[in-house]
Amino acid sequence: MNIQDKAIQTLRVLSVEEINAANSGHPGIALGAASLIHSLYYHAMNIDPAHSNWINRDRFVLAGGHGSSLLYSMLHLAGYKVSIDDLKAFRKLHSTTPGHPELGVTDGVDVSSGPLGQGLPTAVGMAIAEAHLHAKFPSVIDHYTYVICTDGEFQEGVAYEGMSLAGRLGLNKLICLFDSNDIQLDGEVSVCFNEDIKKRMEALNWNYELIEDGNNVEAIVDAINRAKAQDKPTMIECKTVIGYGCVSEGTSKCHGNPLGQDEVNRLRGLLGGDAFDVDDDVKKYYSEIAKKGSKLYANWQKGCKQGELEEVNKMFNGEFNIDYDSLINEEDFVNAATRNIGGKILDALNNLDSRLIGGSADLIASTKVKGADGNFSLENRLGRNIMFGVREHAMAAICNGIAIHGGLIPFCSGFFVFSDYAKPAIRLAAMQHLPVVYIFSHDSIAVGEDGPTHQPVEQLTGLRSIPNLNVIRPADAHECIQAYKQAFTSKNNPTFIALTRQNTETLPTHGDLSKGAYVVRSSEADEGILIATGSEVALALHAADKLAEMGHQVRVVSMPSMYLFDKQDKAYQEEVLPLRLTKRLGIEMGEAAHLYKYIGLSGDLCNINRFGVSGKYQLVMPEFGFSVENIVERYLRLK
Repeated sequence: MNIQDKAIQTLRVLSVEEINAANSGHPGIALGAASLIHSLYYHAMNIDPAHSNWINRDRFVLAGGHGSSLLYSMLHLAGYKVSIDDLKAFRKLHSTTPGHPELGVTDGVDVSSGPLGQGLPTAVGMAIAEAHLHAKFPSVIDHYTYVICTDGEFQEGVAYEGMSLAGRLGLNKLICLFDSNDIQLDGEVSVCFNEDIKKRMEALNWNYELIEDGNNVEAIVDAINRAKAQDKPTMIECKTVIGYGCVSEGTSKCHGNPLGQDEVNRLRGLLGGDAFDVDDDVKKYYSEIAKKGSKLYANWQKGCKQGELEEVNKMFNGEFNIDYDSLINEEDFVNAATRNIGGKILDALNNLDSRLIGGSADLIASTKVKGADGNFSLENRLGRNIMFGVREHAMAAICNGIAIHGGLIPFCSGFFVFSDYAKPAIRLAAMQHLPVVYIFSHDSIAVGEDGPTHQPVEQLTGLRSIPNLNVIRPADAHECIQAYKQAFTSKNNPTFIALTRQNTETLPTHGDLSKGAYVVRSSEADEGILIATGSEVALALHAADKLAEMGHQVRVVSMPSMYLFDKQDKAYQEEVLPLRLTKRLGIEMGEAAHLYKYIGLSGDLCNINRFGVSGKYQLVMPEFGFSVENIVERYLRLK
């Protein structure tokens, strides 16, 4: 076999040896898509393994993340910091080669991937970031985003959403190789999916090409080169054979089951050498990737205009100092809806920080969330307002891609109850430590007339359960400003800000929101605590006034962020919630399960554990017990 065929066969054999050593993994894609990943890394992509985080490298998304063993083999052979020992430790505890690719764990991995459907819209976000930054800094940012996707990708709605927007925006530097083998876990794809991919892609304003032989590297590379001349994104369907070369090739048997030692030995025998061996001629062949990359990196450095490079580095490093306390005049927003306050804060931030880019899911008029400088489009790549349309799931995944690319801070918005559509992508943002900002309004049953379909109940609980996600529910203008400061200065976690549709009352005193909770009202005679979030803090204060008239001094605590409060030391937590005060009532217009850890077994919770009702919010709220009279009564029942 020639050196290219031998190199690709080495990729295949290393990959199935990893799987066999782990006794876990997916050999089907590793054997079938080896020519695709080789075509990208050896022939198409501008990368430098010695500078794996080079800001102008081509980005790669393995949307079918179950093919991770193939990616790790490619990264090892290309010269990234992935050793043979790392390959041998595939899927082992604490290894740098986990079961699916994880951002920040493995050198050369650009994105955590695996949940089918997420990869393509994430790549769309990367391509948006590249297009915007290229328009501003053409000498510094000029690269492509590549994807390898599978049949399953086309069956996921989120992928369709992402491809739809990519076509609308004409993201011509997005190129996808479709590993089209007509097999999935449960058998032939045709039993559940028979769409004409060519017609679908053309309807979505994508360029489409078909490669009949997915092992024909020259044909794949030629198609990629033609794609680079297009004015729209490109889908290259490559007909491959799942499990190519193994005894169960072409069937679902090899999708997710190790091949077994005998079969792996047979495949190794066709190549020669011992397990995990790489011949010197293959090493030399693949060393050309690093050599080419070194030249590309050096030429890029020479070609960068110094002023542009300095500005780009500033954006990638987050060297922006914003005076958040001066963004708006709080006195202009007394007793206002927090969505309106948030909209004005974002407008001010957009003018001060050029990294901000994002938009709403067809709800700008309602959520007040909009980017600056016009709509991002084919005609206006400098625009920072993304018209996501009614695509909540892809919207969140796209923001992940923008954040992963670097240099920009993405934000997105919708109605709080529909954050459920975005939750899988929000989870991935938290997992990857991405500083994405979610600004969702209409945060409670106070939505009113729209009724239970639009009134969130369980959403706060669901989001608070996601590790590394900071959920903030501000009560008034002051807390809103501090919430936005937390969100847009975050480095290692996403932030979700939940805002009201209805007007809120301005709190009489404020504490430090960065600590998650603080005392709004207290006295030396405090006998108990009312703990509330968002608009319910004002309700708690009114109830405390009524209780004081009855001879009961009650502390009121505003808890906009449980995430931040739980990070404080025990001394501060005790200062806010003294253990001696065991009479505690939590107040929140939602399921509110997380408040139980603060009220304790002897406390009570004024919450909602059924769906809402349609009506004016002034009537809906007392219907669910959110009235001064009910809060007072519930408190007085505490022992």
